[in-house]
Amino acid sequence: MNNPDEPTAPRPDSAGTPLAGSAPADDADSPAGTRYVIALDVGGTGMKAALIGPGNELLHETRRPTGREQGTDAVVENILGFADDLRALGLSRYGREPSAAGVAVPGVIDDAHGIAVFSANLGWRDLPLRALLRERLGRGRPQGAPPLPVALGHDVRTGGLAEGRIGAGEGVDRYLFVPLGTGIAGAIGIGSAVEPGAHGSAGEIGHIVVRPDGPPCGCGQRGCLERLASASAVGAAWAAACGDPQATAADAAKAVESGDPRARAVWLDAVDALATGLVTGLTLLDPRTLIIGGGLAEAGDTLFVPLREAVREKVTFQPLPTIVPAALGDAAGCLGAGLLAWDLLSAEVASR
Repeated sequence: MNNPDEPTAPRPDSAGTPLAGSAPADDADSPAGTRYVIALDVGGTGMKAALIGPGNELLHETRRPTGREQGTDAVVENILGFADDLRALGLSRYGREPSAAGVAVPGVIDDAHGIAVFSANLGWRDLPLRALLRERLGRGRPQGAPPLPVALGHDVRTGGLAEGRIGAGEGVDRYLFVPLGTGIAGAIGIGSAVEPGAHGSAGEIGHIVVRPDGPPCGCGQRGCLERLASASAVGAAWAAACGDPQATAADAAKAVESGDPRARAVWLDAVDALATGLVTGLTLLDPRTLIIGGGLAEAGDTLFVPLREAVREKVTFQPLPTIVPAALGDAAGCLGAGLLAWDLLSAEVASR
């Protein structure tokens, strides 16, 4: 999932950079003794974190750089240290330990066993992240206290969980969440849960082949959806068309809005590819709603008006879903990590 983080000073008690789409609770509304969970959303360049109350209220939020340029070991230590600092803040502010922790990370995830199996961006393989977080957050807890419950989730599925429960998909029984960022992935929402698949890789819509003679993809195929319709792909295509190597997808959207015919050609080509991929997804999954997020969705009607029309033209027998923008912005992953943590607590209580 694309994470356009803004690094901030690594102080858990600082105001930090507010998470888009969120409204932190006032300390006066969060008295001593308030229950809370730690939520972390780890991206390729930055991490978002929050203390989240039982009503999904953001009690505190902040950001830090991931530090991937320092190597994998440093990234892992940065994650553990960030979580530990949030625990210290919660103890100081509310006088109690966190009830649980949830963390969303990119790559291949074995959430059942708490293993971050692989991340190309962050460099780890078979990282026992849940166990490491339990060990770090367990330091200083009363002797004999049970280990802190820790939930691990895939970043896109975690963001999709939040959009489904408290965002654009609230109340929708079947939805497909597709963030358009550096790459493209998807989260398949069924009721109040997100389907992980048999091997943890359900929803990889970015690797549907939409143009077999298209550009090569890192997955080994040609013409994958994310090579043609992600924010990075649109930015690269517009950079080539306009001659500015620094041009981005946001620049392309502005040029479309100003009437530039070159930009319009680039944009509509990407929209056509995206519509093809989405129609394949809705043919297989029959969602009631398509939720489109990520950086490219920030173009608003510049994206959604032609996209809805392109999907409408491509469907034949398939029921046409509602196509809406995501509601939670880049706060979705962090809010979803909080939901995972509260869900884990509920499951533990139910199993007693």
